[in-house]
Amino acid sequence: MGFLMPKVSMPALPAAPAAMPDVPKYDDADRKAEAAAKRARIRSARTGRSSTILTGASGLEDDDSLIQKKTLLGG
Repeated sequence: MGFLMPKVSMPALPAAPAAMPDVPKYDDADRKAEAAAKRARIRSARTGRSSTILTGASGLEDDDSLIQKKTLLGG
């Protein structure tokens, strides 16, 4: 009863894979230089809360160009 389960020939084996290249070390100089450059870029882009405050420690200066009172004559 060979007609119920026909013989299947084995496919040809694939070629052996080529040798893998050496994995670079984790602690190499290029990686350290790249990490230092990334930290410097982040540090320079960082803005703190004190840089967003527009007034000084003593508050607004009493500068006439900043504060003007309206007069009765419409000025």
